[in-house]
Amino acid sequence: MIHCSTPFYKKIKENSLDISRQGISTLQINLGKRCNQACLHCHVEAGPNKTEDMTEKTAKRIIELLNSSSSIQTLDITGGAPEINAWFRDFVVAAHKKNIEVIDRCNLTIFYEDGHDDLPEFLADHNVHVIASLPCYSKENVDSQRGGGVFEKSIQGLKKLNSLGYAKPDSKRILDLVYNPLGASLPPAQEKLQDDYRRELKELFDIEFNQLFAITNMPIKRFLHYLDRENKTADYMQLLLDNFNPVAAENVMCKSLVSVGWTGELFDCDFNQMLDIPLGAKKQNIWDIESFEDLADEQIALGNHCYGCTAGSGSSCTGTIA
Repeated sequence: MIHCSTPFYKKIKENSLDISRQGISTLQINLGKRCNQACLHCHVEAGPNKTEDMTEKTAKRIIELLNSSSSIQTLDITGGAPEINAWFRDFVVAAHKKNIEVIDRCNLTIFYEDGHDDLPEFLADHNVHVIASLPCYSKENVDSQRGGGVFEKSIQGLKKLNSLGYAKPDSKRILDLVYNPLGASLPPAQEKLQDDYRRELKELFDIEFNQLFAITNMPIKRFLHYLDRENKTADYMQLLLDNFNPVAAENVMCKSLVSVGWTGELFDCDFNQMLDIPLGAKKQNIWDIESFEDLADEQIALGNHCYGCTAGSGSSCTGTIA
């Protein structure tokens, strides 16, 4: 657990805030840590050498619960590179049949790995909402954070999605981008940054997208290791604390979301999952429940890493929240 001068739960009390679940409309599933990249900011610590991967038994149980759900409106699929998992496409098809919005947290370079050549067409055929990582419109910055050659493949991936109708006027195929700061700083204003991305990507590469999400780097796992190496952990935590925003805290994503790990365990969010902080502060898994709606009244477990979601304009899986 990360320490700072004011515990997060105390900050919530001081501001008379209520962070409790208001129902469950988003189901986020993490299919594992296998990834073809190993990014500096990755809170999952995913990479090519990881072996954590959702099994058939777990995937089928989640699909069973999803099919019986009456409240889930969005299925948010993440990883690792979630498309590597053998059951990724089954999840997409199951949700699509129920008219549930499907989000794919895509690194774009996965399109160029063996066995994934038809992935862009599959995503387009099912109107999957693609949220693609692109931490900068500069080749140097992207490759320094994500690895050599990533920028060029990312650009080609975005062009491919555009060619399939993504981000085109009146299209149901949504393409959003994600920005993460390169170091121990808060992201700049999302709207201004979005304008910069839109201008640069259009002028340089004729690429279009719908929205840009600016996401704060969470002080856990791989990014925390970076902070520790640079002796910046205390300063970064103080930065988050100094920029605590009660309005952002009122709009955190965990109030309407449940996260399922690759083993089937249940969490309040993907960040708590990586810290092994269970939903409601008690170990539960998908075989312990009859439906996701059973979890609607569960208490949300909080920690000092939650400052990452509530600093400045706030941060969630869909960008700023205040």
